[in-house]
Amino acid sequence: MDNTLSRLGALAIEAGEAIEAVAREARWEITEKSDLSPVTQADLAAHDIISAALPGIIDVPIISEEDALAPFKTRSEWGRYWLIDPLDGTREFIRARPEYTVNIALITAGKAEIGIVYCPASRRLYLGNHNATHGPVGSFKATDGNHHWQPLSARRLPAEPTLICGHRQDSATEAQLRRALSELTGHSEAPTRMGSSIKFCLLAEGRYDLYPRLGPTSEWDTAAGQVVLEAAGGAVLEARTLEPLGYNRRDSILNPPFWAVADGHPSSFGFWQTLRRQST
Repeated sequence: MDNTLSRLGALAIEAGEAIEAVAREARWEITEKSDLSPVTQADLAAHDIISAALPGIIDVPIISEEDALAPFKTRSEWGRYWLIDPLDGTREFIRARPEYTVNIALITAGKAEIGIVYCPASRRLYLGNHNATHGPVGSFKATDGNHHWQPLSARRLPAEPTLICGHRQDSATEAQLRRALSELTGHSEAPTRMGSSIKFCLLAEGRYDLYPRLGPTSEWDTAAGQVVLEAAGGAVLEARTLEPLGYNRRDSILNPPFWAVADGHPSSFGFWQTLRRQST
């Protein structure tokens, strides 16, 4: 594995260890940011570790959930930058659900190019790489905090596609999607529910087929996981257009609604288009 990618993996693990150290403390505080989302010492500790180390790996600007966002006029001039969520799934962390992740992504010309996702509770480390100058292109997984990378390949569309959703998925929208899925395939089980970017990684592993996200997310929530999934053969598509989800294209850092699909092959797009049309 390229030295850049190995260093990013080690950095994500270091940030994850800081998160777990906070989790083991008897007492730690929860505060609210201006958007009313929670933040803990774990978020801030991981942010400090990652933001201090990234310039020594590739020295470009950094966007972090735990830092002030530069104006779009400034950001629009960045051809390349880091996009990080030091602790994705803070609510899961607070509730002691072992689903939270560390997200580190490198964005180039509006596209997520390299992505690292680390799940501290399970010590699973995921890498997606679209840039051949940084080592093997593809999606990989390492377990137990080591760097013994195993290639990942998302599965092709099966006869009975499975869903994975967030904990706060809108119930009416979910019901409509499941009805449409049942009409198309004759099958629709209740979705698995999970927080954070780990959902992209589970699609990349071939364990699920569709992660619909119609509620609000920010760009740092999705970029790293998107690379992991895309490099495994999947896709992350704007729900309205089924075009690939892009970055740094507008003043807002919020994503449009999207679908993450394990089978991103063009031959499957007809199915996704039909499902989208019948579920909206």
